[in-house]
Amino acid sequence: METLNFKTTIKCGGCVATVTPFLNDIEQLDGWNVDTNSPDKILTVQTTDNRIGDVVKKAVEKAGFKAEPIPRP
Repeated sequence: METLNFKTTIKCGGCVATVTPFLNDIEQLDGWNVDTNSPDKILTVQTTDNRIGDVVKKAVEKAGFKAEPIPRP
């Protein structure tokens, strides 16, 4: 299982509700969460395929938000 993190513009529960169907449509995601209390509004996704970063980014953008991958240390 891989964990990918993204800095986003998802700010509130309503924003999370808007992005939910787009993220739920990604078959390779085993789960996801947005920390709206974090200053960077971190989206964390769990996946078995760490190559889906672009797919996640595009799904968030389709919902009207921005997502930038946070590089792993």
